[in-house]
Amino acid sequence: MTTKAELTSQYIIETVAPIFNKNGYAATSMLDITKATGLTKGAIYGNFKNKEELAYAAFKYMVRSLMKPLSIHLEQSNSPIKKLYLISDFYRNYYPFSKQLGGCPVLNIGVDSNNSNSGLLTKVRDTIQRIQDKLCSIIENGIECGEISTEINAMQYAKRIDTVIQGAIFMTYTMNDESYMKDTMNYIDQMITNELKL
Repeated sequence: MTTKAELTSQYIIETVAPIFNKNGYAATSMLDITKATGLTKGAIYGNFKNKEELAYAAFKYMVRSLMKPLSIHLEQSNSPIKKLYLISDFYRNYYPFSKQLGGCPVLNIGVDSNNSNSGLLTKVRDTIQRIQDKLCSIIENGIECGEISTEINAMQYAKRIDTVIQGAIFMTYTMNDESYMKDTMNYIDQMITNELKL
């Protein structure tokens, strides 16, 4: 059973996560946090050692909020090549979906923490590595089951696909234009068809 303290911690994380995501770590003050949650500074520090620990928990929550729907989307097929197409299909609608959460946490927190918070930057890098490892694993499975060419370097393509997706997210948000995302996902589909698929 969930304790009252655990429920309070979860409430703080869920309330503060979109604020950290939109404003960044340095620009989010304790006043912002207490105002949004309606809790005192003492109550916040009773649940989290410091602002940094709360930022870590908030980032983890945001990533989970975005990655869980992707994992569910990928369950539509057991075929590795179809899973790759499902990834581009998911990201076609990523802009309105991620906007509700204050944007893409990997992009927002990655850029924000690059010069200001090495601990948070490490969390972002770990997340990117996990995403690329997952992509690499799908491609390797495709090679093993004869859906993807054996000539393919799985990690190289995993990094390439992830880089193209992250670039599209950046341009879509910066230009406030979803066509960047949709066009890039069509490009990834072409890459899968022309370069990976047997």
